[in-house]
Amino acid sequence: MNHKLQEDQPIFLQIADVIEKSIVDGNIKAHEQIPSTNVFSKQYQINPATAAKGINLLVDQQILYKKRGVGMFVTEKAFHVILEKRKNRFYDSLMVPLLIEAKRLNLSKDQLKQWIEEGLDDSY
Repeated sequence: MNHKLQEDQPIFLQIADVIEKSIVDGNIKAHEQIPSTNVFSKQYQINPATAAKGINLLVDQQILYKKRGVGMFVTEKAFHVILEKRKNRFYDSLMVPLLIEAKRLNLSKDQLKQWIEEGLDDSY
């Protein structure tokens, strides 16, 4: 989980994002233990309470669960919860502005579809 923290986003959100990326990338699977708050605090030189805040955010979202006295683990549905959350974020942050600008430019649905298909073909 090598990731450099950014100045423009709260650290606890970045810790949560690091964990989510590890789950989506398959580095941590369902029912596997995540690093402890102490590991995060040492790795990123942050307060353990900050790391705990990011981890607890994922517990609230049912991405992680706690085994008392052992640590935090990935839920069975974590991968799907994260994907759904990221799809919604993708739509809100990228698709909505794209569609607004497309309307301003009077682009047709066919033109947008063609560009998306071309972009997908070129990307893979």
